Amino acid sequence: MSDKAYLLLADSFLMEGRTVGKRGTSGGEICFNTGMTGYQEIYTDPSYYGQIIVNTTAHIGNYGTVNEEQESGHPQISGIVVNEFSKEFSRKTSKESLQSYLEKNNIVGITDLDTRKLVRHIRSKGAMNAIISSEYSPEQLREELKKIPSMDGLELASLVSTKKSYFVGDPTASMKVAALDFGIKGNILKNLAARGCYIQVFPAMTPIKEMEAWQPDGYFLSNGPGDPSVMDYAIGTVKDILEADKPVFGICLGHQLLALACGLSTYKMHHGHRGLNHPVKNLISGLGEMTSQNHGFGVSEKDVQNNPEVEVTHIHLNDNTIMGIRLKNKKAFSVQYHPEASPGPHDSRYLFDQFVEMIKVDQHSLVNR
Repeated sequence: MSDKAYLLLADSFLMEGRTVGKRGTSGGEICFNTGMTGYQEIYTDPSYYGQIIVNTTAHIGNYGTVNEEQESGHPQISGIVVNEFSKEFSRKTSKESLQSYLEKNNIVGITDLDTRKLVRHIRSKGAMNAIISSEYSPEQLREELKKIPSMDGLELASLVSTKKSYFVGDPTASMKVAALDFGIKGNILKNLAARGCYIQVFPAMTPIKEMEAWQPDGYFLSNGPGDPSVMDYAIGTVKDILEADKPVFGICLGHQLLALACGLSTYKMHHGHRGLNHPVKNLISGLGEMTSQNHGFGVSEKDVQNNPEVEVTHIHLNDNTIMGIRLKNKKAFSVQYHPEASPGPHDSRYLFDQFVEMIKVDQHSLVNR
């Protein structure tokens, strides 16, 4: 049986390689991640749901997989594209090869192609739909590709969210945080729990009334996939949360939803920010941070400038896009990147401390009223 595979982009850009993972056909929006490590965390991040990931690092699979490096219960991506794929692995803690892991989880992939050429093409032409196949000819793939929906205008958070609420952390902890799950990463919950929070994770479409019945001290708005502008249910809930006037912290999609709830608009980026090496400046402290990022949508700079109640707290040093905001009239802030990133960088972990401190101050003020 031939191991030949094809990658076809929506603009007819075609590449030939060898199949890895499961043999078959799969499509989605193609994007690239510049992280040199952490491929298992990338593949299991719900924010990547339905996307084909191009790893820019030349060698993928060389350290295998371990259960502890899952950000969710299973891979969320629709396919992978790598330059050189290693079916052999070397790490004491790894029990399974990436090839076996991908096969078991039905992930289609392609290797032995020029990923540098491919990334240059995406950077030039922008993110677009693509399809990988070891079954069809390029001519047949053109018809299959037409069936894949555009990410622009696509609501996906409700598909990856938990179906029922669950708890994380110590039930005797002094702080209770209600987390809205739009595709939450496991390391976010670990960081909150490590700082003395008891978290109840709620499905994406949970109304404020149900969360308030638990009497949380603060709210967390999680990361997740899809176009935030079409999530009317979530935007309405975030408005209700702001009315409750409790501390709020949002990451990535949660950042975009907080912005939308404040009347700001979002837009589809040319090719997004995805990787472990994005430089961000904290405008409050003046310090720089290396950050992990994964988003294809951004918050309108013009809208923020025209809103006197919203302050920009962080900017991306490569393109000056908005990376963080806070509300002047509420106890709410958010960032467009991932302070919980694993394996790193860890420059932004202070944001969890900032959220916890905000909760403690709010608790103290309520006691002294």
